[in-house]
Amino acid sequence: MTQPDRIPLIGLPTLEIPRGERPPRYGINQAYVRALEAAGAAPVLIPLLDDPDRLHAIYARLDGILFPGGEDVEPAAYHEEPIGQLNVVEPRRDQMEMALARWAAEDDLPALGICRGQQLLNVALGGSLYQDLRFQKVTSFEHANKDGRARDALIHAVRLDPDSRLAQLIDETEVTVNSLHHQAVKEAAPTLRIVGRAQDGVIEALEAPDRRFLIAVQWHPEEIASVAWVQQLFRGFVRAAAAS
Repeated sequence: MTQPDRIPLIGLPTLEIPRGERPPRYGINQAYVRALEAAGAAPVLIPLLDDPDRLHAIYARLDGILFPGGEDVEPAAYHEEPIGQLNVVEPRRDQMEMALARWAAEDDLPALGICRGQQLLNVALGGSLYQDLRFQKVTSFEHANKDGRARDALIHAVRLDPDSRLAQLIDETEVTVNSLHHQAVKEAAPTLRIVGRAQDGVIEALEAPDRRFLIAVQWHPEEIASVAWVQQLFRGFVRAAAAS
């Protein structure tokens, strides 16, 4: 596996783990860390910070940023009222990650969004979401893992625009992916281009054509990181960060 010439620092926002038997903590799924490390990056975990100056002090040292999966984005962020099928929301996390997303887009810092990360990037840049695909009758297909499916189970195909940066990066125009989400992009942000859809039309990939690397996917590539084209996605992201 070809490694970048230098080891870039990739920021990875964490989530808040509430108090249980242990004190409150910040954490993230280890699969993200392993995928970035295997691609040649040094992952940097970012705690939830309310002070924008301290958050920017971390951001300014990064070569790239990965926006991970997680709970639902608060509907108020895209000017909607919540519906009955909305899951847990994390307003503090939304606020912090949206600040990071906007900074990255403005500064052309390489960014990769995964699942919630795609949704978060889209909302941060002016787009909207379906709060629940089945409840809002967008599709009859079950994109969520309510059936207890494994996180690495390959569930459906995604067709990619052959002219997209994503398709050219991974050298594929159709991929089979895992699926662990009940929300999805409704209207893409003005600066983002839809480059991938599932068979039912659900938006599965976005990118910003005028940025060096701003790609987002609705599936979870970190959970299927042994697949060759997934490795190409992470390596391409890390190469872009190393060149920044």
